[in-house]
Amino acid sequence: MDNGSVGGLWPPLVRTEYVIILRHCLKTTKRLGESMVGSIVLFGPPGAGKGTQAGRIVELTGKPQVSTGDMLRAAVKLGSPMGMAAKEYMDAGLLVPDEVIIGLIQERLQEDDAGQGVLFDGFPRTIPQAESLEKIAIVSSVISIEVPDDAIVDRIVGRRMDPETGEIYHIQFKPAPPEFEGRLIQRPDDTEETVRSRLDAYHTQTAPLADWYSERGLLIRIEGNASIEQVGKSVESAISRVF
Repeated sequence: MDNGSVGGLWPPLVRTEYVIILRHCLKTTKRLGESMVGSIVLFGPPGAGKGTQAGRIVELTGKPQVSTGDMLRAAVKLGSPMGMAAKEYMDAGLLVPDEVIIGLIQERLQEDDAGQGVLFDGFPRTIPQAESLEKIAIVSSVISIEVPDDAIVDRIVGRRMDPETGEIYHIQFKPAPPEFEGRLIQRPDDTEETVRSRLDAYHTQTAPLADWYSERGLLIRIEGNASIEQVGKSVESAISRVF
């Protein structure tokens, strides 16, 4: 991204002062190699168990987990310059552009707990995002949790929720007690059609990151079609080799 031309990338929706602030941030923020060591990127298809393994990685490394959703909510709540820019898009029902997300990441990585790197959970999602991240942060390893599509479909389509408690069960892997079965529901997003659509989007937009990071010698592939404990041991082994 050309720092001098950022203003030209922004729709008129964002007020001029936010464009000026972003330009200033991009020119003055230190490249993270000067202030932090070794961030980790975690990605994988929906339903691969990233949330569970992210918690394990945080425990093993002490690196804070950073997701774009959490950053957006926190920045909007704090009223930071990037947060206010993002809010204008969100209020208009538009996707927050990559330039704003990168600005939020820069803000987040200046916080004290990010001094030794962070765990990026759910970002980048595309190669252009990875290219932008590469310009502002040092990524020391990328963990890809890999699960076949059919296994993902089985995992998600079989989920059932207890609307009274919010507890999630699975018709095969975690059956509900017999007395609860009659009130369980399947969430609208857990149908096979929806899951297949999400997987198609993942393979088109995000899966190519594996080859991109592999070419840079950063990719660690984890067999995710196993028990939580087995996947966790593979993650621990990978982390121990890198750190």
